[in-house]
Amino acid sequence: MSEHKIKIVAIDDDEAILDIYDTGLSVKGYEVKTFLDPKKGKEYLLDDNTNLPDVILMDIMMPGIDGISLMKDVHSNLKTTHIPIIAISGLNDAATLNDALLFGAMDYLVKPFAIDSLETKIKKAWELNKKRSSEQ
Repeated sequence: MSEHKIKIVAIDDDEAILDIYDTGLSVKGYEVKTFLDPKKGKEYLLDDNTNLPDVILMDIMMPGIDGISLMKDVHSNLKTTHIPIIAISGLNDAATLNDALLFGAMDYLVKPFAIDSLETKIKKAWELNKKRSSEQ
């Protein structure tokens, strides 16, 4: 019996962070798809043909469309409302954290972060999502 490979969509306007996701998480066995442009990430997630991820990693401060607005869009769509979002930001203030959690993030991580801390949060989000899905 093969174990489910956790699929992650990561949206961040920092190429270095996306490289960390690509290399650090892929090596650990995750299937990672990254987006530098938040609008392209949104289009991908809301496209009817998309194979949906298990978890979304989302930056808060991005040009064009910020992470909070994008979270609202993702969670107001029936197709993607169930996908857990982990907000990842260089901002470490209570207002940003509160907004992220209020508008749909299930967890929050401040940059810079350790890949092991991120992996723990991803596994927790995936387990919670799996549990929610089996209860419906």
